[in-house]
Amino acid sequence: MDNSGECCSTQLIDGDGVFNVDGLESFINEVKLRECGLSYAIVSIMGPQSSGKSTLLNHLFRTNFREMDAFKGRSQTTKGIWLAKGADIEPCTLVMDLEGTDGRERGEDDTAFEKQSALFALAVSDIVLINMWCHDIGREQAANKPLLKTVFQVMMRLFSPRKTTLLFVIRDKTRTPLENLEPVLREDVQKIWDNVPKPQAHKETPISEFFNVEVTALSSYEEKEEQFKEQVAILRQRFFHSIAPGGLAGDRRGVVPASAFAFSAQQMWKVIKENKDLDLPAHKVMVATVRCEEIAHEKYSSFTENEVERIEEAVHLGPIPGFGKKVISILDAYLSGYDSEAVYFDESVRSSKRKQLEEKLLQLVKPAFQSVLEHIGCETLDKFKEAFDKALNGGKGFSVAAHDCAQFYVALFDKGCADAVIEQAKWDTSRAQEKLRRDIDAHVASVRAAKLSELTKAYEEKLNVALSGQVETHLEKADNETWSDIRELLSRETRWAVIGFSGALSGFDLDEQRKENMLSAIKDHARGVVEAKAREKAGRVLVLALMKARFTTLFRPHAGFLWTVSDNIERINNDARSASLKVLSVMAAVRFDDERDNIEKTLSDALLDSISTATDGSITTVDPLASNTWEGELSRRGDLRNRMTAWLIGIDVADEVVDVVEDAVEDALT
Repeated sequence: MDNSGECCSTQLIDGDGVFNVDGLESFINEVKLRECGLSYAIVSIMGPQSSGKSTLLNHLFRTNFREMDAFKGRSQTTKGIWLAKGADIEPCTLVMDLEGTDGRERGEDDTAFEKQSALFALAVSDIVLINMWCHDIGREQAANKPLLKTVFQVMMRLFSPRKTTLLFVIRDKTRTPLENLEPVLREDVQKIWDNVPKPQAHKETPISEFFNVEVTALSSYEEKEEQFKEQVAILRQRFFHSIAPGGLAGDRRGVVPASAFAFSAQQMWKVIKENKDLDLPAHKVMVATVRCEEIAHEKYSSFTENEVERIEEAVHLGPIPGFGKKVISILDAYLSGYDSEAVYFDESVRSSKRKQLEEKLLQLVKPAFQSVLEHIGCETLDKFKEAFDKALNGGKGFSVAAHDCAQFYVALFDKGCADAVIEQAKWDTSRAQEKLRRDIDAHVASVRAAKLSELTKAYEEKLNVALSGQVETHLEKADNETWSDIRELLSRETRWAVIGFSGALSGFDLDEQRKENMLSAIKDHARGVVEAKAREKAGRVLVLALMKARFTTLFRPHAGFLWTVSDNIERINNDARSASLKVLSVMAAVRFDDERDNIEKTLSDALLDSISTATDGSITTVDPLASNTWEGELSRRGDLRNRMTAWLIGIDVADEVVDVVEDAVEDALT
């Protein structure tokens, strides 16, 4: 009995399998267990020898189990089963430290005790910590697997389900996130459960009826001590109130009252000891599993320390010629070292562990391999861009240049990949090739878009030059042929532009719909040039200037600066005004269709021809623009403006022209 400090401990079962009845009785009295009723928890730990079980328990529960001295080599420290009380944890928590599995001290063929002690732990504990190496996850010959297979099978035959919590503690966690490790581990446990022979009563019983499976991970105690201690401190909190609802053992069943724990544990051990089925599997396989794993782990660690960084630094600078063969040579050296050290162990275990080592080593170099592929891809893409640009500048058709260059450089990439491939890995390079193809397609699409944009702008500019000046000239002429001349001009220039543009597009391998859309856009642009120029000339300042210029040109004396008696001023005035309205009627609407309209007549009727009734009842024709008639017409000006505006809007005349006419009418009426 050791009761130094706050921790109290005793050897529950010695190395020969003898149950320490007196020692347990004294321990129970010392920790006052009988007073706890059902408010106590039993926690045990199992796992390979020298895997740090005692160290973990001492940090987790502040116990004083004997720990291995790393400087004296790996050997058995815990013999039998030791029991201690966790310090400063509620409820009262009893902790069992089990002798490590696969211990060499017991000899190759004596595996009964380790299986018996493991089964005992599962049978009496509320929570069983299963200490395991991180690199055991997903391995068929992991150190704990044969043991778990046996105890699962016997547990179902000897005991009823009590919902023991299995807390797998992953030791020496690597950089792989826990969320990636946990599903693999859970799958391993489920496979063990699914494959073990079951009695008829439990043929369909799920593992959840017997066990709750929890997973956590810890860093290496030897290499990252401070981080290990921080993680253990967090894990320790989970054991507070562990039997409360939602706790680690919150749904346990068949709890033995604290006063009967000693008798119950003694009887449990007796049943287990007398059961002969616990002699299998053979310890030879167990030892081979552990030792081959140790050799493999040593080679893995050495490779990690001596090769990985050197390989990664080399590939960081760019592609390495013969990368695949160089890596294969390095891998073979480490695998040969494993073979020479593991040659005398069980062949099936040795082969299995060798395959696992090879897979792990390949995973270490896979990032470097992927970097090499990325370098080859980037280098190939740059060469493609250069060659593609050169081909286009040399006059080669766009589609032909794109196809030929892509085909050549994808083949070049495949050749580079073949040089980098590691045969044993059988890694697929198709995704890297697909990425290169996507990058090439994206570049081709980008260049195509730029070229098409450039081509479109060139033809639009040609149309601007061909149409803008001539349209302006025709509009300033403003006669009966103006819009027919503009339509002919538009049709001719658009036709030539479409022919040229269509020919230029043929080299880009466009689908018919896109080509049709682009040709349609060119046609729309041509119409837009005409419409923009017409609207520009129809603007308030320009249209008034043209109207005034036309009126001024026609309304002037024939003899120079003076009118003569023979001049018919009224006729000249009417002709000048009609010609001025001709300008307005030409500018009033954009006439893309050869359809006659009555814009000019309506303007003339509204602004030149006005019918009024004289005081004697006779009907006379008066000029509504004559200033001496405005006084009698003032009451009608609002109606005139409204009618003119409504008419102009009704024939879809440009807003600028509406404004001009409205202002002209307003000026005339005032």
